[in-house]
Amino acid sequence: MTITKRFFLKFAAISSCALVLGSCESNFKNIQKINFSEFVPSSDADLVDLKYTDSGRITAVLVSPKMLDYATVEFPFTEFPKGIDVTLYDKKGKKTFIKSNYAVSYKATNMIDLQGNVKIFTEDGQKLETEQLYFDQKNEWFFTERKFKLSGAKGVSNGQGIDFSKDFKVINSQKITGEVQTEE
Repeated sequence: MTITKRFFLKFAAISSCALVLGSCESNFKNIQKINFSEFVPSSDADLVDLKYTDSGRITAVLVSPKMLDYATVEFPFTEFPKGIDVTLYDKKGKKTFIKSNYAVSYKATNMIDLQGNVKIFTEDGQKLETEQLYFDQKNEWFFTERKFKLSGAKGVSNGQGIDFSKDFKVINSQKITGEVQTEE
């Protein structure tokens, strides 16, 4: 064989291998794309002002600069990446105010995860501050295992771990310090 034929055969063999390997790579990327699902919100809203009602009575008002709704994912949730400002109303019209830098509402469990500079206070002066607080919407119950500061007419207490009703009538706190007046 001449040098030209050998060179041509080697070139053809190398080109064929490169073509086969190149097509496998392309096919592999297509297979990866099939198994990839984009995680994007099904809806996106700016400057949200939601009113929740029960039997014609407003039970809550939620205001947020940004809302992302992931209603089509396996475990649906709504995210408020720029924080929320919520007003809860009891049956007598008394208000409880909630503010946080970030929030996620999980639809299947009716739980809300409030994070970052969370403040909750009532019209009669009860105030709780913490970095993370959960709200069980069904039972109207708040709880956290994080450090907290609770202040009100009876004094100020600090601690780690607390749970309470949305109207602050029932409070169970753990590891507390501070001075609080009791009825005894």
